[in-house]
Amino acid sequence: MGGDETVLGVLIAVVGGICSVLVARISTPRERPAVDRPPVVDGDDEAGGELKVSPEIWRRFEVLEQKVDHLTAVVETKKVEVTTLERLLRQAMRIVRRANRRLAAVHEPPEEVPRELIPYSID
Repeated sequence: MGGDETVLGVLIAVVGGICSVLVARISTPRERPAVDRPPVVDGDDEAGGELKVSPEIWRRFEVLEQKVDHLTAVVETKKVEVTTLERLLRQAMRIVRRANRRLAAVHEPPEEVPRELIPYSID
């Protein structure tokens, strides 16, 4: 019995040692190989690692930002117009239904509801 416990203790110690070595290897930062490093240019030290972008690219970004701002304004304007039109179509549907109720009250045939107004029916 005593031998089994000793073997188990040694086995646990060996596995723990292997795991600690693996964790240490994984967690230490590695040096990148010289092949992956970008070539050093004499003036790079002044930039402090900053990425420099050409003025042409910045100009293109500004143009794109202006276009996006313009499109955003157009979309917001169109949303307001669509909301207004939907409200008017619902009002038109209410008016047609009210008129049809009045016609039915005097035993007249009701007007046909335009197909375009049917999706805006409240009922």
